[in-house]
Amino acid sequence: MTEASVREFKMPDVGEGLTEAEILKWYVQPGDTVTDGQVVCEVETAKAAVELPIPYDGVVRELHFPEGTTVDVGTAIIAVDVSGGAAPAEPRPEAARAAEEPKAEGSGSGRQPVLVGYGVATSSTRRRPRKGPEVPVQQASTAIQTELNGHAPVAPAAPAPTAQAAPVTAGRPLAKPPVRKLAKDLGIDLAAVVPTGPDGIITREDVHAAVAAAEPKTPEPSAAPAAPAPAAAPASYDTARETRVPIKGVRKATAAAMVGSAFTAPHVTEFVTVDVTRTLKLVEELKQDKEFAGLRVNPLLLIAKALLVAIKRNPDINASWDEAAQEIVVKHYVNLGIAAATPRGLIVPNIKDAHAKTLPQLAESLGELVSTAREGKTSPAAMQGGTVTITNVGVFGVDTGTPILNPGESAILAVGAIKLQPWVHKGKVKPRQVTTLALSFDHRLVDGELGSKVLADVAAILEQPKRLITWA
Repeated sequence: MTEASVREFKMPDVGEGLTEAEILKWYVQPGDTVTDGQVVCEVETAKAAVELPIPYDGVVRELHFPEGTTVDVGTAIIAVDVSGGAAPAEPRPEAARAAEEPKAEGSGSGRQPVLVGYGVATSSTRRRPRKGPEVPVQQASTAIQTELNGHAPVAPAAPAPTAQAAPVTAGRPLAKPPVRKLAKDLGIDLAAVVPTGPDGIITREDVHAAVAAAEPKTPEPSAAPAAPAPAAAPASYDTARETRVPIKGVRKATAAAMVGSAFTAPHVTEFVTVDVTRTLKLVEELKQDKEFAGLRVNPLLLIAKALLVAIKRNPDINASWDEAAQEIVVKHYVNLGIAAATPRGLIVPNIKDAHAKTLPQLAESLGELVSTAREGKTSPAAMQGGTVTITNVGVFGVDTGTPILNPGESAILAVGAIKLQPWVHKGKVKPRQVTTLALSFDHRLVDGELGSKVLADVAAILEQPKRLITWA
């Protein structure tokens, strides 16, 4: 083995212009054999946790940093001996994004590798200036618990004529873009999926079958003696009377974004208490409707639809403030954010073009958003471009709150707990299902009249859900 045969894989830009990432978990150790496209580690930035594939074949020689270390973009994190086989001349697009930049010194023109997004740097030796926090983060919502353990890669098997393997096509596996996205979101390597579609094309069903068949495995040790793994940096540590937890990753970005939002946009919050008994009855009826078979139907679905209808009736609420241009930007689309609490911090993935979806389509999108967050697979793209947000504090038994705006958005709706309470209904006091809604908005571009109209419309729809039809 010579130094010339060792390839250094560098930390790619896994977000749009982010300058660093924390190594959460190594899936390989020195001495392990790796193949082109195999996931070798999981890293976390201020935007999301992302798994990194290696762009060539070889044997792991050294891990340069232990788990828990924050590493600058462009810094080598793993060394791989490729002497057993030449590195691919042209890596697959997925791997090419994470491929190392040219090693020639003094060129000054190497492009910084980008795994997710569009951030590019022109220097391989100088750290780029930090940008302000861009990640959308927000109050706790649907209490989604994310699994912290990643998917362990399957150690490549030695060639054997009797070994069973998935059919392999030359070059990139055949799959349509939506199927590729599904596989990426679920953490499935398409090269390991058995295709059943025409001409060897991988279908959505093939990806789901691979998910069902996958089982977490511990990589088998290779024949070469493995060096001891680097000691993991502690996530927290105790003193005599305190526990101190480092502030980094998503939580660090959350704090910065919330401080920036609170002290940049003048917040106003209005409240309304509403009888949602009819809405809950409609939820139970929809659960029996064949159009919603296999879909998750709950009050949040109808609350989301009510907000979308209210925005349609009051489109100026769906806007942002452009300080540089001194303009109010009214959006003609709604990317609906749903705030989610995860062990790594608060995130707000959003449903793209939610305004154009039917109720069953909206239910499907909400279900996918929740399941993806539970699996810890929410991508940075899913958390960008939101226009308005819902935060469901009611799942914690909280009546209401004063939510802070997502940076770049003009409104956020907080939904309180739904409780059986005495309520005047048709002139008599009766037990009814009641909740409190709170709408925070940016008073620079949303005045009291507009904010009140939107909140009143949402409340009116939840009180009489037939308005979903008459007002739509």
